Amino acid sequence: ELLPVTGEGHTRWEGIGTTLVDSLDTLWFMGMKTEFYEARDWVRDHLSHDKYSFVSTFETTIRSLGGLLSAYDWSGDTVFLEKAIDLGDRLVKAFDSKSGLPYAEVHLHSGSARNEPWNKKATNVATCGTMQVEFRYLAQVTGKKEYAEKAERAFDVLRSMNPENGLYISNIFNEDPHPSFINQYSTISFSSGSDSFYEYMLKVWLQGGKTESKYREMYDESIEGMHKKLLRKSDDTGLTYIAKMKPQSHTLEYKMEHLACFAGGLLALGAYTDPQGLSSQRAQRDLQTAKDITYTCYQMYKRTPTGLGPEIEVMEGNGGGASNHYLLRPEAVESFYILNKLTGDPIYREWGWEIF
Repeated sequence: ELLPVTGEGHTRWEGIGTTLVDSLDTLWFMGMKTEFYEARDWVRDHLSHDKYSFVSTFETTIRSLGGLLSAYDWSGDTVFLEKAIDLGDRLVKAFDSKSGLPYAEVHLHSGSARNEPWNKKATNVATCGTMQVEFRYLAQVTGKKEYAEKAERAFDVLRSMNPENGLYISNIFNEDPHPSFINQYSTISFSSGSDSFYEYMLKVWLQGGKTESKYREMYDESIEGMHKKLLRKSDDTGLTYIAKMKPQSHTLEYKMEHLACFAGGLLALGAYTDPQGLSSQRAQRDLQTAKDITYTCYQMYKRTPTGLGPEIEVMEGNGGGASNHYLLRPEAVESFYILNKLTGDPIYREWGWEIF
């Protein structure tokens, strides 16, 4: 990582070039080919995943494996594919649990896998359901079906758990052949612990050419549940947001996490690809919700003295739990980008420039 104040480097994530690798596709489609090939040379000559430590299965898949595969997809340079295969062979061992739901951490050298030390018998649904796009693509370009089969099995296990309204409790016991939800210390939300699982329901369906209907059905059920149980309009500000729910009491926490800002772009993409058509009542509802949530996320930036959005915003009442820090989250700007591309409305580009 680059320390922005001193300009010095700081090694985290075991020195596997996470920031560089995660930025490769951005360099390519921005036309920064000189920088791209400079980074490619570093990947070729210096990147090694043979590290004697545990890493986050989720984070390493979406950033490192995803970064390498997207760079390969854009450029066709096999340097990236070779590194992706090496990393994929290490990470795929995380799926070797009794339930088929992946462990939260994997040791890059030995291949042993475990849940996080503070939560030894459980993982979360985001970890389980946010690796399928990467492993399915890796299977496609290598012909090695194991990658896709293990990742898809995890999705099927989650689907078989069939939660009420399609809304998943965030934590799951994954060391038993029959996994179960954990009510204590869990939430039902589109935020931390759950968020990107809902995103991958739609994107796996799109990745498969819209032919695997079970993924779209999971998505539509969850979005229906979100509208019924979690979506609110603040009495204080009139802003639309996605609340969090406590599994045992079903009481709501009137907060909006920045992580949930991905939902604006997701809902818009879901509306524009709705099998019922964009003009359908469902697609139009989802598109309007997408716009409303994205406007809320813009206001989370607009209404602060610094112009930077908080990690958590209390949307109603005077309850605690708000935050006063900003973590360079991409979700709001990503939703601006998707809505601008789909609707053509220039306001989303202007909001992005404001934040930039």
